[in-house]
Amino acid sequence: MNMTELTYLTNQFLIAMPTLADPNFFQTVTYLSEHNESGALGLVINRPLQLTLGQLFEHLQIVTDRPDIAGLPVYHGGPVQPEQGFVIHSPLGHWGATLRVTERIGITTSRDILQAVARGEGPELLLVALGYAGWGPGQLEREMAENAWLSGPADPDILFHRPSDQRWLAAAALLGIDLTLLSADAGHA
Repeated sequence: MNMTELTYLTNQFLIAMPTLADPNFFQTVTYLSEHNESGALGLVINRPLQLTLGQLFEHLQIVTDRPDIAGLPVYHGGPVQPEQGFVIHSPLGHWGATLRVTERIGITTSRDILQAVARGEGPELLLVALGYAGWGPGQLEREMAENAWLSGPADPDILFHRPSDQRWLAAAALLGIDLTLLSADAGHA
């Protein structure tokens, strides 16, 4: 493969290697929603905040009578713009501001999706995050070359159904990798 053939990782999981010590990304799984020559954008999907969707709705003055929805966790999507909300969802639907990641999965930043969710009319599957993870041009490629990350296909089951404390190991297991077997000294012979 020559250097001009870049592989972009949109709709992939970015799995932090056990050696990645950055507290923002230690043992995280990030859903990459965009990756191109300008950089990459993703949302960490396994860091629930001490915040429920109901509390977020209250803050946004959105009313809901759905305890099942109000009890959902809100995630720390990353260190950039922590006040900005992102909803990863399926199906796509038609919302004010949606980045279409695949035929089935979108990321929406407009308030209309939260209002619909509060009424019980939102997408069937969703994960709400505050903030995002971003990489400048070539930055993620450099970090991949330094073995900071594993990448593999995103699995909607892990994204939407798996308990968040199991997502890191489960995402690596999709690649046949048991992260518990990798010591912090691996790769430093």
